[in-house]
Amino acid sequence: MYELWQTEWCPASRRVRQRLTELGIDHISRQVPVEKDDRVLLRERTGTNTIPVLVTPGGEAVVGETDILSHLDSCEATPAEARAHRLKAEKARRRYLEEECECPPQPLTR
Repeated sequence: MYELWQTEWCPASRRVRQRLTELGIDHISRQVPVEKDDRVLLRERTGTNTIPVLVTPGGEAVVGETDILSHLDSCEATPAEARAHRLKAEKARRRYLEEECECPPQPLTR
C-alpha cells in the first residue's frame, strides 16, 4: 500500500492526494509537523524532511510533487472515472471560492 507523508495545508500534498483519488488508489496518509526540524520520523523513514513524499508498496521514497505524479502516471493505470473526479474537484473548489471563501475574487484564466 502507498504511504503519503504530507500536510493538509500544503498545495503540493493536496494535488498528490487528488491524483491518488483520481487513480482510485487507497493509501495511508501520514501527517508531518509544520517545522522541518521536527520531522524526525519523516527523515528516518524517507531520508528527507521535504513534503510530499510517497512511499511505494516496494518501499521506495518518491520525493516532491513532480516526481510523485510522474511515478504514478508511469506505474498506475488511469481508470475511466478519473476525469469525473477531477471535474468534480474543480467544481467544488470554484464553488468554495465563490460562496464560502472570504478571499478577494480571482480573475478567470483560460
